[in-house]
Amino acid sequence: MTQPRPDDAILCRPIGIIRSPYAQPEGTPIQSAGAPAEAATLAVHEAYAAGLKDIEGFDYLILLTHLHLCQQEKLEVVPFLDTVPHGVFATRAPARPNRIGLSIVKLDKVEGSVLHFLGNDMVDGTPVLDIKPYVPRFDARETERVGWFGPQLARLAQTRADDRMR
Repeated sequence: MTQPRPDDAILCRPIGIIRSPYAQPEGTPIQSAGAPAEAATLAVHEAYAAGLKDIEGFDYLILLTHLHLCQQEKLEVVPFLDTVPHGVFATRAPARPNRIGLSIVKLDKVEGSVLHFLGNDMVDGTPVLDIKPYVPRFDARETERVGWFGPQLARLAQTRADDRMR
């Protein structure tokens, strides 16, 4: 079996686009859990609309996105909730090798191929790579070990993105 090389390309096609009141990363909530009332929509491309069948049966969705406005690729970053550098894989920072974002959002309603949701932490025009249903039995884990995030979590709702990841 051939092992993939670190420089092998992987092609992903967007299945839809986020429509958000945020035009740029600066000022955007840094996590969907910190902005549970922030509304936005996901317009799924017609070619993928059939994949939405039965999606209205879920309260929450996991959106995998391409962080298209982030131009940097760093292995160490100073994340929005801290003032010291951490390895990018120990953060949720957008300046990462493949610039893949993950947002857990609350599905509000479905209108055709448009998903209305709450918990927006994305900018307008963000390409969505995939949608997965959030199922607590699969996805939720109880833990007290959250690394450097622990003492910072109380600041989540007040923290917004700035220009450090551009």
